[in-house]
Amino acid sequence: MRALAAGAALLALSAPALADTLVDNVDGVTLDATGGIDHFTGLLVGDDGRIVQVLRRGDPRPGKVDYLVDGKGRVLMPGLIDSHAHVMGVGFGALTLDLSETKSLAEAQARIAAYARQHPDRPWILGRGWNQELWGLGRFPTAAELDAVVADKPVWLTRVDGHAGWANSRALAAAGVTALSKDPAGGKIERIAPGGKPAGVLVDAATALVERKVPAPRPEDRDLALAKAQDLLLARGVTAVADMGTTIEDWQAYRRAGDTGTLRIRIMAYAGGTEAMELIGGPGPTPWLYDDRLRLNGVKLYADGALGSRGASLKAPYADAPLTRGLRITADTALKNMMSRAALDRFQVAVHAIGDEANAAVLNAVEDLAQTYKGDRRWRIEHAQVIDPVDIPRLGKLGVIASMQPVHQTSDRTMAEARLGPARLAGAYAWKSVQASGAKLVFGSDAPVELPDPFAGLAAAVTRQGPDGQPFGGWQPQERVTREEALAAYTVNGAYAGFAEGRFGRLVRGERADFLLVDRDPLLTAPSELRETKVLQAWVNGRLAWEAK
Repeated sequence: MRALAAGAALLALSAPALADTLVDNVDGVTLDATGGIDHFTGLLVGDDGRIVQVLRRGDPRPGKVDYLVDGKGRVLMPGLIDSHAHVMGVGFGALTLDLSETKSLAEAQARIAAYARQHPDRPWILGRGWNQELWGLGRFPTAAELDAVVADKPVWLTRVDGHAGWANSRALAAAGVTALSKDPAGGKIERIAPGGKPAGVLVDAATALVERKVPAPRPEDRDLALAKAQDLLLARGVTAVADMGTTIEDWQAYRRAGDTGTLRIRIMAYAGGTEAMELIGGPGPTPWLYDDRLRLNGVKLYADGALGSRGASLKAPYADAPLTRGLRITADTALKNMMSRAALDRFQVAVHAIGDEANAAVLNAVEDLAQTYKGDRRWRIEHAQVIDPVDIPRLGKLGVIASMQPVHQTSDRTMAEARLGPARLAGAYAWKSVQASGAKLVFGSDAPVELPDPFAGLAAAVTRQGPDGQPFGGWQPQERVTREEALAAYTVNGAYAGFAEGRFGRLVRGERADFLLVDRDPLLTAPSELRETKVLQAWVNGRLAWEAK
């Protein structure tokens, strides 16, 4: 009986019916079970999109397959997982005004004016990406500076980090924001002294005062934004993404794409707050849908704001603004109550925390809640950007997943030095120390805050240098990680962080065939060239999802 069973298993493995696609003649790399590199030369993919066999040099190939793909000796690697992005934000960011490349206020004003002329039919001018630090202003921009270029309709432009918005006078008037308006809890209206007239920038929770007046996108607008986002993500090699802050409208767009067969990437969704969590998931996380392309895992909550807008909550005052320690968007008791509400129905909890005080507060909450909510919870901290070194060991002790973004370090370096001062830099963007604590380290982009470019992230992770090669030797170089560790943070760890291990993230038998063909080996190419890696093809579930033109 044993011999018969073994023969049947071998026959099943080699049966042509399961060998839908053979991708052969490749220089394949993936991570093995120990975190080392496994090399192979071919993949046999079943008609269900799962890998039937990983083939190595000298292994016999099946005699008959439905489709044969010649890799022409190119490098094949796992599809990459962006563990923190905003999918619809990526799409809408590409369809509205983008100020992320502007280097001065004057350049931004010129671009805003040109955009308004090109779109005279739009009732509001919407966009994102401005950064007063890159402009060298030393302050926030003002409503008057927007009025100078667009005064006849409302303008609302989100800061690069998503934690502040810039409004002209028309937008402030539409929102009813005046000198008498009070700062909402967890937010701040920048004002002109004396008198308290709104200056034009609203921070964190205060942005909702204007955003609630912005015309909502139509379903067809969302469908277009999703299609655009998928193209942009796949072109960068991202085949799966943790969508942080999913709304019910976003979820419906994802479901429409799944129903019509146009959902090409995998989305692990985290609802934007407990109300959206209940609307989408009901009594608990959803099942995996559309061949593991979509699932609501849990909820995304906020502890504090962002460092760039001085909304990150710090234990001590900002070095460059000694009268503030930042903003707590959600106070301790409310945060713990929301985390408990989610955990009660086994939703995974992901909390945005950037400042050292906010990170400590989240760790305190996890420590308390873990006494009640047992089992495999996989608590997540999103960003974990500045952590007091005394708190870093707690990440591993509590089994917290640290979801970090390597390119934030290279983008924020000089700003972080100014905001924090030298004494707090030891716990800033501390990837190696976080990993050494025993915490699971996962990487993402926070797109559209940064480009959804995992190869730029890999380069930053292993060098601690920006695209210009600065600083020499790397910034806080003791926090570099190895290439294997960085690749794990973009693949197997990302899958684990989203309860997707065994489904995708590695190129092994039984997992989904999500892979890339690229123009160089990211494990061997020079660090200075790593971020130049080009994706030639992206495959999801054993099917070609995107190809370079």
